[in-house]
Amino acid sequence: MKRLPKINTPLPGPRASKLIKLDGTYVSPSYTRGYPLVAKKGSGAWVEDVDGNSFLDFTSGIAVCATGHCHPEVVKAIQRQAEKLLHMSGTDFYYTSQIELAEKLALLAPGNDGKRVYFGNSGAEAVEAALKLARWNTKRELNIAFFGAFHGRTMGALSLTASKAIQKKHYNPLVPGITHIPYAYCYRCPYNLEYPGCDLACVKWVEDTLFRTTIPPEEVAAIFVEPIQGEGGYIVPPPEFHKELSETARKYGILYVADEVQSGMGRTGKMFAMEHFGVDPDMMTLAKGIASGLPLGALVAKSDIMEWEAGSHASTFGGNPVSCQAAMKTIELLEQGLVDNAATQGAYLIDGLKTLQKEWECMGDVRGKGLMVAVELVKDRETKKPARDWRNEIITAAFRKGLLLLGCGENSIRFCPALIVSSQEIDTCLSIFGEAVKEVIES
Repeated sequence: MKRLPKINTPLPGPRASKLIKLDGTYVSPSYTRGYPLVAKKGSGAWVEDVDGNSFLDFTSGIAVCATGHCHPEVVKAIQRQAEKLLHMSGTDFYYTSQIELAEKLALLAPGNDGKRVYFGNSGAEAVEAALKLARWNTKRELNIAFFGAFHGRTMGALSLTASKAIQKKHYNPLVPGITHIPYAYCYRCPYNLEYPGCDLACVKWVEDTLFRTTIPPEEVAAIFVEPIQGEGGYIVPPPEFHKELSETARKYGILYVADEVQSGMGRTGKMFAMEHFGVDPDMMTLAKGIASGLPLGALVAKSDIMEWEAGSHASTFGGNPVSCQAAMKTIELLEQGLVDNAATQGAYLIDGLKTLQKEWECMGDVRGKGLMVAVELVKDRETKKPARDWRNEIITAAFRKGLLLLGCGENSIRFCPALIVSSQEIDTCLSIFGEAVKEVIES
């Protein structure tokens, strides 16, 4: 029987309203909450709030719950490990789960070079480790990142980020020596060109202009890049973008660092998004979907790059044994079919959204790979004027109809459900999303 969302109360309901008020008293107001969901429990692609309302979740906790909420096999793996060892600190001691997970990630990573793994607790920590390792390995001080990029909120990761000004407000000075450049955002090309006639001007500009006029390439440690920009709008670059940019980097001894925090672990229909582009990065940061909801971050680097000496970098809680076991089970489930399901269902979702796009001019662009999909909202397709207000209203309308969505970029909506999602659940999502678009645009 097809499951549908069930909304029993006004939103937020009475219990949710009380908790939101309490939250306002005791929890940091720096968090961004788009709508008043107070979650109580989740299963698969579904979330129930504290008032008994059930929602179809196409956020998966910001692309974290790769195997769905509370996958029974992941839960059992957590329970088994929790009965044996909760913590020992892999920075000072050895334990099986951290070693086995490092081996697994090293073998999964693209390319034939040997790999080593550093463990932290989050994506930001993985990026911080990459930033430090790039300096350690190259003895260079400069780095390159992209406009629209999101790499985290800790000071080094924030310095690489160029997503929203509010994220940096009052935090300057940040880490020096970082230059941001335009990403390959073909729908809004910063060079006012069109692919493929552009001849990848965005890549050629780096060597022809940036390195010639502004930055000595021999002083650049690394280029930090998302295979598909996440918070910046789920922007998919042209197929040749990463290959050409990484070749430019290698020409000057610059490390190519792929931030796979949101795009990795099967989300795009391959284990790592960079596999779509045929590139073997020097380093790769992982988090989010790696452990199905438990906190874990990882930096995977080529062995000859991760040669820093003992004491150079560490984390008390990084590589926690319970998180590592959750990750091992997550990877097992991904390999047993969830990566393939992401590819299949992602194509189905994109086809459905493109069908809706024919009906609604406000859906300027539909893009993505696997289950990393976005719709960019515009006032009209000719001017491509961003429709941020419509984007926010559509997300709220969908919530009130029982569908959980999130924004990304200035005016896009992301669809990042758990990789266990079914075509029936996608049909439900498309139906509710279409209703929400109609409600907002016709009002």
